Amino acid sequence: MASLDPHSESPVSTPPNSPMRPLPSLIFASRWLQLPLYLGLIAAQGVYVWHFLLELWHLIEAAFGSQEALQALIHNIGYKPEAPTTGLNETIIMLVVLALIDVVMISNLLIMVIVGGYETFVSRLGLDSHPDQPEWLDHVNASVLKVKLALSIIGISSIHLLKTFINAGNYDVKVLMWQTIIHAVFLLSALAIAYTDKLIHSNHHPSH
Repeated sequence: MASLDPHSESPVSTPPNSPMRPLPSLIFASRWLQLPLYLGLIAAQGVYVWHFLLELWHLIEAAFGSQEALQALIHNIGYKPEAPTTGLNETIIMLVVLALIDVVMISNLLIMVIVGGYETFVSRLGLDSHPDQPEWLDHVNASVLKVKLALSIIGISSIHLLKTFINAGNYDVKVLMWQTIIHAVFLLSALAIAYTDKLIHSNHHPSH
């Protein structure tokens, strides 16, 4: 960084990499306290992977006629058929697949928080020359991450709402109504976040 000498018009450069004072250095280093949080999210990601594989295995077993796997699937998805079910039907398969998609979308949300949050708030990952660098990470910042998280939450809420509508016979009308209202609130919140982010960027980059 360069500063102007009051007695001269030529810029005077400040020494680069000057040591930080103890208190600012401590405050800046406190960002590493977030590291256990991101490691915990990685552990939660592992739990979701295990849950996904378990549900997928139950689905494959039920497709080959396993009644135990079928009952496990029916219990996990909260499906209550009117008549005893002895095999897979379209509704059960659809609900299980939606549950698997739900797990994948939550896993994507976790990756976005772990990678984007660490890159934004803790330390650089140094992935500029890595062939597998995510496209969205190239321009991620706090506001972009916030909008992406809001959109991911809307996607997850949509999957939950679709699962509820498919299995609507097992839910009370109030549950259906409140899930719809909550989903609409998520949509409005995402629109408000995106609009606020647009206003902030418009103020920072006024048109000529």
